[in-house]
Amino acid sequence: MELPAGLGDFDSTPNNLEPFWMPFTWNRQFKKDPMLLASAKGMHYTTVEGKQVLDGTAGLWCCNAGHGREKIVKAVQAAIEHLDYAPSFQVSHPLPFELASRITNLLPADYDHVFFTNSGSEAVDSALKIALAYHRVRGDAARTRLIGRERGYHGVGFGGISVGGIVKNRMFWGPLINGVDHLPHTFNLEKQAFSKGQPEWGAHLADELERIVALHDASTIAAVIVEPVAGSTGVLLPPKGYLQRLREICDKHGILLIFDEVITGFGRLGSAFATEHFGVKPDIITCAKGLTSGTIPMGAVICRKGIYDAFMDWAEDTGNTIELFHGYTYSAHPVGCAGYQCRKYGGDCEADEDDGCEARGDVYVQCEDDGGDKRGDKASRNQFHPADAGRVYSCGNPAYCKNPPETADPVSGQFRRYFAGFGEKAVGPGPKGDLNPHIGEEEKQAQPHPRLAECASHGCAAAV
Repeated sequence: MELPAGLGDFDSTPNNLEPFWMPFTWNRQFKKDPMLLASAKGMHYTTVEGKQVLDGTAGLWCCNAGHGREKIVKAVQAAIEHLDYAPSFQVSHPLPFELASRITNLLPADYDHVFFTNSGSEAVDSALKIALAYHRVRGDAARTRLIGRERGYHGVGFGGISVGGIVKNRMFWGPLINGVDHLPHTFNLEKQAFSKGQPEWGAHLADELERIVALHDASTIAAVIVEPVAGSTGVLLPPKGYLQRLREICDKHGILLIFDEVITGFGRLGSAFATEHFGVKPDIITCAKGLTSGTIPMGAVICRKGIYDAFMDWAEDTGNTIELFHGYTYSAHPVGCAGYQCRKYGGDCEADEDDGCEARGDVYVQCEDDGGDKRGDKASRNQFHPADAGRVYSCGNPAYCKNPPETADPVSGQFRRYFAGFGEKAVGPGPKGDLNPHIGEEEKQAQPHPRLAECASHGCAAAV
């Protein structure tokens, strides 16, 4: 096959698959029959055999701008030549200050500070630590309990799997961290089947938080963390009124509300973040994935007004110098910042008229050019294409379709033939290998959303 420019005589086919212990993968099966990707452009991967594969899951829900975007590539290339690394402990560089400002400008004015990490998992663990420390510096150190939700996915750090609710992500690691409880999940096939958009049934499940408060007392609870739209567990939209009710209960009892927007952030619901889409403002937001469109590992914790100030006030009052004893070697890495901010190195980040992509707020959402006008009004910078949340979550996720075609093999987890009936270009493998190891058999028998085939035929799969 023809290799991408710059690789020279590099042989992209490994001669030994054994040393690499692959994550979330049936290693024994994969190494008997591997699927290796050699390059990527736009909405497609190319395998080492030269076959094009439609990236139906946008990598791992992270390549929001598509693959090989020239302006992002140039920005990263220029950044690594200009400043390959700089720490952010007691010294820094200009990019994270500009990037933090631009991220907060995508959100309502309530959000004023950003803490950078290197992944969604790190963002979640950082958010949990910030929540615990926030109460401590305000003189409320008894608030140490964290509340997650059944079926929740919050990365693979010890904090994230403790508040998470996916069994196989929790069962191997012992007791995890202490003082964690879980809300019930919101999925009910009997009550919610064939819902168009958010289910009507289920808002009352948020009241389970009141039961948990009664059990432990509000004075011991630091934070509640949920995904606004549950991702790895099966792409579950919140019932109407559910998130609003969680916000009300948290406000009533002085509990911080954290939205894990690692998946939903940067346009996946049609708005910049789920907080805007659902009209509910959490105290802390975690994000990653779409932050750099998967080009460079990066994550972030976004805090609402008052949280950062509490740490500054505490340090001032107690004579401390460092306000938050937390951070990572690669926090605010200059190349990661450039992966988002193409404007700094290599251009102005506006989409070209003929590039077939939507660009608003300098965040790209990929879509094939169907001849229509997708650029829209630049004044609506926080709106993303496609704007219909039902469409976004019913397309581009073939790994989570609940009625697999006969060509899929849920036992071996091989998706290279999945949805082959849509054309010659195969759809890429699912995020967890199997059809979806987190959903039950009854859910797999549910009918697929009728817009899935429509969306695939319009080429917007990799946009989500």
